[in-house]
Amino acid sequence: MVYDVVIIGGGPAGLTAGIYVKRAMLNAILLERTGIGGQIIITDLVENYPGFLEISGGDLGRKFEEHAQKFGLETKSMVEVTGIEDMGETKLVKTTEGDFDTKTVIIATGTTPRKLGAKGELQFIGRGVSYCATCDGFFFRDKIVVVVGGGDSAITEAIFLTKMAKQVIIVHRRDKLRAEKINQEHAFGNTKISFVWDSVVDEIAGKQVVEKVILRNVKTDALSEIKTDGVFIYVGLIPNTGFADVKKDEGGFIIPYSGQATSVRGIFVAGDCRVTPLRQIATAVGDGAIAAVSAERYIEGL
Repeated sequence: MVYDVVIIGGGPAGLTAGIYVKRAMLNAILLERTGIGGQIIITDLVENYPGFLEISGGDLGRKFEEHAQKFGLETKSMVEVTGIEDMGETKLVKTTEGDFDTKTVIIATGTTPRKLGAKGELQFIGRGVSYCATCDGFFFRDKIVVVVGGGDSAITEAIFLTKMAKQVIIVHRRDKLRAEKINQEHAFGNTKISFVWDSVVDEIAGKQVVEKVILRNVKTDALSEIKTDGVFIYVGLIPNTGFADVKKDEGGFIIPYSGQATSVRGIFVAGDCRVTPLRQIATAVGDGAIAAVSAERYIEGL
């Protein structure tokens, strides 16, 4: 069987692409290595997606999935894509569950949180170190936690953690935040949140669980210590694109061309895994729609 489109990734970009290709009556399948919905399903609150003043990421993700299923999109979760072989007019998508022949591919695989690289980080994963406040915040009720980072993910997750923790300390390597102004205002106005500026985490330490972090001031090299029960890390993203032999930038993000095309004919890209000035649900949805329409037009020209 040869599909018209294989979509790799089940987040907003991939599901939107699925909606559009099925509305075009194309034979398509969506492959996802974890659960359908993408990273938004572990997001506590979404308040910048048009049409929803406030909605949990889990609820929004389920709405995306239900919408795609309404049009009959076939999906397979827990499938890891290991490579794409360009056969000319068709592509061979290689996975842990077998190979899929297709005329086009849409890569919408998103990103993975970047590790901090501090001493003790890997040792204490699951024992005080986390990359997901929504997943693990419950375990830090009435405790002190450190959030590392200054972007939107760090600040929104820090705000979420104030619902459980008694104190949230944001550690940022610069002297100002990079998050959206509205998120900054929420954080600065929250009495449970304090800030340590111009500092990085040199070490995460403890016995059986996290007990403290050692900080280094980037301007003076002075060391300081903070007692904490947990460390939540948000210091960047790594694109999930290792399987794709297409042109990328130095960070591994796929370079898009007109119509979300990649450097390989018949392979398109959408969402956070591409080079883009903004990584938001709204931009992922737009990417998915464009990639799907481009794939349809490509197939018409075969």
